[in-house]
Amino acid sequence: MTFARSSGVIAALVALAMPCLPVRAEMSAEELAKLAQNPVGNLVSVPFQNNTNFNTGPLSGTQNILNIQPVIPVNVNKDWNIITRTIMPLIWQPASLPGQGDTFGLGDIQLSAFLSPAEPGPGGLIWGAGAIVQMPTNTSDMLGNKNWGLGPTAVVLKLEKGSPWVYGALFNNIWSLSSDNQGGRYNNFLLQPFLNYNFPSGMYLTMAPIITANWEAASSQRWTVPIGGGIGKIFHLGKLPVNTQLSGYYNVVRPDGGPNWQLRLQVQFMFPK
Repeated sequence: MTFARSSGVIAALVALAMPCLPVRAEMSAEELAKLAQNPVGNLVSVPFQNNTNFNTGPLSGTQNILNIQPVIPVNVNKDWNIITRTIMPLIWQPASLPGQGDTFGLGDIQLSAFLSPAEPGPGGLIWGAGAIVQMPTNTSDMLGNKNWGLGPTAVVLKLEKGSPWVYGALFNNIWSLSSDNQGGRYNNFLLQPFLNYNFPSGMYLTMAPIITANWEAASSQRWTVPIGGGIGKIFHLGKLPVNTQLSGYYNVVRPDGGPNWQLRLQVQFMFPK
Protein backbone atom coordinates (compact mmCIF):
# COMPACT_ATOMS: atom_id res chain seq x y z
CA MET A 1 0.00 0.00 0.00
CA THR A 2 2.69 2.48 0.97
CA PHE A 3 4.74 1.80 -2.16
CA ALA A 4 1.65 2.65 -4.23
CA ARG A 5 1.13 5.87 -2.29
CA SER A 6 4.69 6.86 -3.17
CA SER A 7 4.53 5.94 -6.86
CA GLY A 8 3.65 9.51 -7.87
CA VAL A 9 6.81 10.82 -6.20
CA ILE A 10 8.92 8.16 -7.93
CA ALA A 11 7.45 8.89 -11.34
CA ALA A 12 7.97 12.63 -10.94
CA LEU A 13 11.64 12.32 -9.92
CA VAL A 14 12.48 9.94 -12.75
CA ALA A 15 10.64 12.08 -15.30
CA LEU A 16 12.60 15.14 -14.22
CA ALA A 17 15.94 13.33 -14.31
CA MET A 18 15.66 11.45 -17.60
CA PRO A 19 15.67 14.33 -20.10
CA CYS A 20 18.64 16.16 -18.63
CA LEU A 21 21.16 13.42 -17.86
CA PRO A 22 23.38 11.52 -20.33
CA VAL A 23 23.57 7.76 -20.54
CA ARG A 24 26.73 5.81 -21.37
CA ALA A 25 25.25 2.94 -23.38
CA GLU A 26 28.58 1.27 -24.18
CA MET A 27 29.10 -0.03 -20.63
CA SER A 28 28.48 -3.76 -20.18
CA ALA A 29 25.81 -5.02 -17.79
CA GLU A 30 28.51 -6.31 -15.42
CA GLU A 31 30.31 -2.94 -15.43
CA LEU A 32 27.03 -1.16 -14.69
CA ALA A 33 26.33 -3.53 -11.79
CA LYS A 34 29.76 -2.86 -10.29
CA LEU A 35 29.30 0.88 -10.73
CA ALA A 36 25.97 0.70 -8.89
CA GLN A 37 27.65 -1.19 -6.02
CA ASN A 38 30.21 1.58 -5.43
CA PRO A 39 28.73 4.04 -2.86
CA VAL A 40 31.19 6.76 -3.97
CA GLY A 41 31.15 6.03 -7.70
CA ASN A 42 31.14 8.97 -10.12
CA LEU A 43 27.53 8.27 -11.05
CA VAL A 44 24.29 10.22 -10.81
CA SER A 45 21.60 7.79 -9.67
CA VAL A 46 18.19 7.74 -7.98
CA PRO A 47 17.68 4.60 -5.87
CA PHE A 48 14.30 3.79 -4.36
CA GLN A 49 14.85 1.33 -1.53
CA ASN A 50 11.73 -0.13 0.08
CA ASN A 51 12.21 -1.87 3.44
CA THR A 52 9.31 -3.82 4.92
CA ASN A 53 9.90 -4.71 8.59
CA PHE A 54 7.75 -7.49 10.01
CA ASN A 55 6.58 -7.95 13.63
CA THR A 56 7.45 -4.40 14.69
CA GLY A 57 6.46 -2.84 18.02
CA PRO A 58 4.34 -4.14 20.90
CA LEU A 59 1.48 -5.10 18.56
CA SER A 60 3.79 -6.91 16.07
CA GLY A 61 2.72 -4.69 13.21
CA THR A 62 4.32 -4.20 9.79
CA GLN A 63 6.45 -1.11 9.27
CA ASN A 64 7.30 0.10 5.77
CA ILE A 65 10.08 2.58 4.92
CA LEU A 66 10.61 3.80 1.36
CA ASN A 67 14.01 5.52 1.17
CA ILE A 68 14.40 7.86 -1.80
CA GLN A 69 18.18 8.21 -2.12
CA PRO A 70 19.46 10.53 -4.88
CA VAL A 71 23.25 10.37 -5.38
CA ILE A 72 24.96 13.34 -7.02
CA PRO A 73 28.75 13.52 -7.59
CA VAL A 74 30.54 16.87 -7.82
CA ASN A 75 33.96 17.09 -9.51
CA VAL A 76 36.30 19.19 -7.37
CA ASN A 77 39.23 18.77 -9.77
CA LYS A 78 40.86 15.98 -11.80
CA ASP A 79 41.95 14.21 -8.59
CA TRP A 80 38.98 14.54 -6.24
CA ASN A 81 35.20 14.18 -6.19
CA ILE A 82 32.58 14.99 -3.59
CA ILE A 83 29.76 12.44 -3.58
CA THR A 84 26.50 13.57 -1.99
CA ARG A 85 23.96 10.99 -0.85
CA THR A 86 20.55 12.03 0.49
CA ILE A 87 18.10 9.69 2.22
CA MET A 88 14.47 10.85 2.31
CA PRO A 89 12.38 8.25 4.19
CA LEU A 90 8.65 7.86 3.64
CA ILE A 91 7.47 5.84 6.64
CA TRP A 92 4.38 3.77 7.32
CA GLN A 93 4.50 3.30 11.11
CA PRO A 94 2.18 0.72 12.71
CA ALA A 95 0.21 1.57 15.83
CA SER A 96 1.90 0.94 19.18
CA LEU A 97 -1.36 0.93 21.17
CA PRO A 98 -4.75 -0.68 20.43
CA GLY A 99 -7.02 1.76 18.59
CA GLN A 100 -4.19 4.23 17.97
CA GLY A 101 -4.09 3.93 14.18
CA ASP A 102 -1.12 3.81 11.81
CA THR A 103 0.98 6.87 10.86
CA PHE A 104 2.32 7.75 7.42
CA GLY A 105 4.64 10.60 6.47
CA LEU A 106 8.16 11.88 5.97
CA GLY A 107 10.87 10.95 8.46
CA ASP A 108 14.15 12.73 9.17
CA ILE A 109 16.23 13.42 6.05
CA GLN A 110 19.94 12.52 6.17
CA LEU A 111 22.53 14.11 3.88
CA SER A 112 26.04 12.65 3.50
CA ALA A 113 28.99 14.14 1.62
CA PHE A 114 32.10 12.03 0.89
CA LEU A 115 35.41 13.37 -0.36
CA SER A 116 36.84 10.61 -2.55
CA PRO A 117 39.77 10.23 -4.99
CA ALA A 118 38.70 10.39 -8.63
CA GLU A 119 40.68 7.24 -9.46
CA PRO A 120 40.92 3.94 -7.52
CA GLY A 121 44.10 3.18 -5.60
CA PRO A 122 46.37 0.14 -5.97
CA GLY A 123 44.45 -3.12 -6.39
CA GLY A 124 41.15 -1.33 -6.91
CA LEU A 125 41.01 0.18 -3.41
CA ILE A 126 38.39 2.95 -3.17
CA TRP A 127 37.57 5.14 -0.19
CA GLY A 128 35.58 8.19 0.81
CA ALA A 129 35.24 10.18 4.03
CA GLY A 130 33.16 13.10 5.14
CA ALA A 131 30.20 14.14 7.24
CA ILE A 132 26.52 13.30 7.65
CA VAL A 133 23.80 15.64 8.86
CA GLN A 134 20.34 14.64 10.10
CA MET A 135 17.57 17.18 9.55
CA PRO A 136 14.36 17.25 11.65
CA THR A 137 11.97 17.02 8.72
CA ASN A 138 9.54 14.48 10.19
CA THR A 139 5.86 15.20 9.69
CA SER A 140 4.78 13.42 12.89
CA ASP A 141 6.19 12.85 16.38
CA MET A 142 5.99 9.11 15.61
CA LEU A 143 8.36 9.39 12.64
CA GLY A 144 11.50 11.08 13.95
CA ASN A 145 13.30 13.51 16.23
CA LYS A 146 13.14 17.33 16.19
CA ASN A 147 16.82 17.79 17.13
CA TRP A 148 19.43 18.29 14.42
CA GLY A 149 22.26 15.75 14.22
CA LEU A 150 25.80 15.62 12.86
CA GLY A 151 28.63 13.11 12.65
CA PRO A 152 31.35 11.45 10.58
CA THR A 153 30.84 8.99 7.74
CA ALA A 154 33.25 6.89 5.68
CA VAL A 155 33.33 4.07 3.16
CA VAL A 156 36.06 1.74 1.92
CA LEU A 157 35.74 -0.94 -0.74
CA LYS A 158 37.63 -3.13 -3.19
CA LEU A 159 36.57 -3.01 -6.85
CA GLU A 160 39.27 -4.57 -9.00
CA LYS A 161 39.02 -4.67 -12.79
CA GLY A 162 38.61 -8.26 -14.01
CA SER A 163 37.36 -9.54 -10.64
CA PRO A 164 33.68 -10.41 -10.12
CA TRP A 165 33.84 -9.36 -6.45
CA VAL A 166 32.91 -5.98 -4.98
CA TYR A 167 33.15 -5.74 -1.20
CA GLY A 168 33.63 -3.18 1.53
CA ALA A 169 31.84 -1.34 4.32
CA LEU A 170 30.15 1.98 5.03
CA PHE A 171 29.73 3.52 8.48
CA ASN A 172 28.43 6.62 10.20
CA ASN A 173 27.65 7.86 13.70
CA ILE A 174 25.23 10.71 14.32
CA TRP A 175 25.04 12.73 17.54
CA SER A 176 22.18 15.12 18.25
CA LEU A 177 23.29 18.75 18.44
CA SER A 178 20.72 19.48 21.14
CA SER A 179 18.31 17.58 23.37
CA ASP A 180 15.65 20.20 24.03
CA ASN A 181 13.18 19.34 21.27
CA GLN A 182 10.81 16.43 20.64
CA GLY A 183 12.60 13.08 20.81
CA GLY A 184 15.48 14.29 23.01
CA ARG A 185 19.13 13.35 22.69
CA TYR A 186 20.33 10.61 20.34
CA ASN A 187 23.61 8.90 19.47
CA ASN A 188 23.18 6.40 16.65
CA PHE A 189 25.74 4.19 14.90
CA LEU A 190 25.37 2.45 11.52
CA LEU A 191 27.64 -0.10 9.85
CA GLN A 192 26.81 -1.64 6.47
CA PRO A 193 29.27 -4.25 5.24
CA PHE A 194 28.57 -5.36 1.67
CA LEU A 195 29.66 -8.28 -0.48
CA ASN A 196 28.66 -8.73 -4.13
CA TYR A 197 29.50 -11.40 -6.70
CA ASN A 198 28.83 -10.31 -10.28
CA PHE A 199 28.01 -12.41 -13.37
CA PRO A 200 28.67 -11.21 -16.96
CA SER A 201 24.92 -10.99 -17.63
CA GLY A 202 24.49 -8.17 -15.08
CA MET A 203 23.01 -10.51 -12.48
CA TYR A 204 24.69 -10.58 -9.07
CA LEU A 205 24.45 -12.02 -5.59
CA THR A 206 24.47 -9.52 -2.77
CA MET A 207 24.74 -9.31 0.99
CA ALA A 208 24.43 -5.86 2.62
CA PRO A 209 23.05 -6.06 6.19
CA ILE A 210 22.53 -2.76 8.04
CA ILE A 211 23.91 -3.11 11.58
CA THR A 212 22.84 -0.35 13.98
CA ALA A 213 23.45 0.62 17.58
CA ASN A 214 21.57 3.09 19.78
CA TRP A 215 24.25 4.17 22.26
CA GLU A 216 21.62 5.87 24.46
CA ALA A 217 19.83 2.58 25.08
CA ALA A 218 20.64 -0.05 27.71
CA SER A 219 23.26 -2.56 26.58
CA SER A 220 20.65 -5.32 26.15
CA GLN A 221 18.53 -3.04 23.90
CA ARG A 222 21.30 -1.39 21.92
CA TRP A 223 22.05 -3.48 18.83
CA THR A 224 20.22 -4.62 15.70
CA VAL A 225 22.24 -7.23 13.79
CA PRO A 226 20.73 -8.82 10.64
CA ILE A 227 21.94 -11.69 8.50
CA GLY A 228 20.78 -12.55 4.99
CA GLY A 229 21.22 -11.60 1.37
CA GLY A 230 19.62 -11.59 -2.04
CA ILE A 231 19.94 -11.21 -5.78
CA GLY A 232 20.19 -8.26 -8.18
CA LYS A 233 20.01 -7.64 -11.91
CA ILE A 234 20.69 -4.81 -14.37
CA PHE A 235 17.84 -4.08 -16.77
CA HIS A 236 17.33 -1.32 -19.35
CA LEU A 237 14.37 0.97 -19.98
CA GLY A 238 15.31 1.91 -23.49
CA LYS A 239 18.90 3.11 -23.00
CA LEU A 240 18.39 3.89 -19.30
CA PRO A 241 20.14 1.34 -17.01
CA VAL A 242 18.10 0.22 -14.01
CA ASN A 243 19.60 -1.72 -11.12
CA THR A 244 17.06 -3.93 -9.35
CA GLN A 245 17.57 -5.90 -6.16
CA LEU A 246 15.56 -8.16 -3.85
CA SER A 247 16.89 -9.41 -0.51
CA GLY A 248 15.77 -10.61 2.91
CA TYR A 249 17.33 -10.31 6.37
CA TYR A 250 16.67 -11.86 9.77
CA ASN A 251 17.61 -9.86 12.86
CA VAL A 252 19.56 -12.28 15.05
CA VAL A 253 20.02 -9.50 17.61
CA ARG A 254 17.33 -6.85 18.13
CA PRO A 255 15.88 -4.68 20.89
CA ASP A 256 12.47 -5.39 22.40
CA GLY A 257 9.84 -4.37 19.88
CA GLY A 258 12.30 -4.47 17.00
CA PRO A 259 11.31 -6.33 13.81
CA ASN A 260 12.54 -9.88 13.33
CA TRP A 261 12.44 -9.96 9.50
CA GLN A 262 13.07 -7.42 6.77
CA LEU A 263 12.25 -7.64 3.06
CA ARG A 264 14.22 -5.15 0.92
CA LEU A 265 13.32 -4.20 -2.64
CA GLN A 266 15.44 -1.65 -4.50
CA VAL A 267 15.06 -0.03 -7.91
CA GLN A 268 17.93 2.29 -8.89
CA PHE A 269 17.76 4.51 -11.98
CA MET A 270 21.32 5.11 -13.23
CA PHE A 271 22.65 8.02 -15.27
CA PRO A 272 26.33 7.30 -16.08
CA LYS A 273 28.35 10.14 -17.58
